[in-house]
Amino acid sequence: MYKGKKTLFYNGETLYDDENGEFLVYDEQERFSWQVIIILPGVEVIPDSTFCSCCCNVETVIMSDTVRRVEDGAFSQCWSLEYVRLSRNLEYIGESAFFECRSLTSIFIPPSCREIGKWAFNDCEMLIILSVPRHTQLGQDVIGGTSLIKASPFETNDYGEYEDSNGVNEWIKCHHDDNQFSLHRACASYNPLDEVIFNIIKSQGLKAFKKQDSVGVTVLQYLSENPYTEIKEQNIIKRYILDMIGEII
Repeated sequence: MYKGKKTLFYNGETLYDDENGEFLVYDEQERFSWQVIIILPGVEVIPDSTFCSCCCNVETVIMSDTVRRVEDGAFSQCWSLEYVRLSRNLEYIGESAFFECRSLTSIFIPPSCREIGKWAFNDCEMLIILSVPRHTQLGQDVIGGTSLIKASPFETNDYGEYEDSNGVNEWIKCHHDDNQFSLHRACASYNPLDEVIFNIIKSQGLKAFKKQDSVGVTVLQYLSENPYTEIKEQNIIKRYILDMIGEII
């Protein structure tokens, strides 16, 4: 159990035979019962389709920092998945790795990640935050059918699919480049810095916390969704007020 929820502590074994559609270790009933998956230290690779079938009640995935690769379809159709903390040393996310994770609202990619395969987050209907390093190579249709692509300036069909993959992939990485979104850029990064955020707040005022960016997300949403930071709004506000009245911080 983890925080009172049924938990699988995954040790890297092969759980599912994708070619034959067979469960190798746990049956359907057991897989339906999981709410949390914790990837244990020492696991480097999450194989193809490991959690793609009957894991529809999984809400949380926490990876140890030994994980380097998430292979094709590994968490596909985990419909209840809301929170993912990726390995800080992750290098690769495979094709359709998080396909149809309908409840996932955000994902923060670590700087170690070199490549994300096509359709990786396709049909993650609620996904609105995707923080990706500039150097990470993105495949085709990575965010098709998501809230993010629907809020973008790109044309899509009725299924949220788009044709300009290169344009969308570049936009994903740079849509905060406008100076008016400098605070969003700072807070949406993999490793937000207190000092940078504080200096921007000093310049723009506390109202900047509530400002929405081009896809309708506020600074506070980026901070609260980011699994790699413990920066709190109240701490920034307290420091801002003390600075305004001339108190030594």
